[in-house]
Amino acid sequence: MRNTLSRIFILTKRNLKEILRDPLSLIFTLGLPLVMEVLFYLLFHKLTAQFAMKYLAPGIVVFSESFLSLFVGLLLAIDRSTSFLTRLYVSKAKSFEFIFGYALAIIPIIFVQSILFFLVGGIIDSSIFSVGMIYAILLSLVTSMFFIGVGLLLGSACNEKSIGGVASIVIAGQSILSGMWFPIEGLNSGVIKAMEILPFRNATILIQNVFNGLGNTFNDFIKPLLIVLGYSSLVFVLAIILFKNKMKSK
Repeated sequence: MRNTLSRIFILTKRNLKEILRDPLSLIFTLGLPLVMEVLFYLLFHKLTAQFAMKYLAPGIVVFSESFLSLFVGLLLAIDRSTSFLTRLYVSKAKSFEFIFGYALAIIPIIFVQSILFFLVGGIIDSSIFSVGMIYAILLSLVTSMFFIGVGLLLGSACNEKSIGGVASIVIAGQSILSGMWFPIEGLNSGVIKAMEILPFRNATILIQNVFNGLGNTFNDFIKPLLIVLGYSSLVFVLAIILFKNKMKSK
């Protein structure tokens, strides 16, 4: 166990250094959702409650997490194309240690972006500053695991040239299937049902509900949490299996 934790720590530390060596990707990951948060609030908050900051800020937090699929997937795909991982394949490191080493390196980014979006939202609308903000920031670690897991799965399956197009599907899925930009009441019942069982909307309403207060504990918290955790576990298991197969092929 101690050797496993040591290897994961070493891999995490290395991956974090690699992330910091590419500040432009970090700026894009943080900057684009931040611009959208401010712009959409200024343009639409008087037209519909959908863009009130108490809904928009937590929604943007989860939307920004979808960019992590591209971010971490590209990091892993680039490493796979170089001699770095090839050399490590002959070490005693297991596939799950590699996967967790990449995942844990993203946690500081999650904290920074969550705090940033809520802070900027609070500057625009100070009424959103509350204890719920702390809970939402902590819970963002949970919702982000799904998108990180998807990124690791894509990074294990795709090369650095193709991963951008594939990861954009995840970003589009979060944008469209979360319902954060539009009310879903007028949609087809089948579409609404699909949104209720997929992780995108559940991740969004989980953060929004914790931030704004729970009405029904099961429907507002436990149910979406279990759905997000279920999908997160699935993509991590698949990423570990696929990465292990890639290790054997090398």
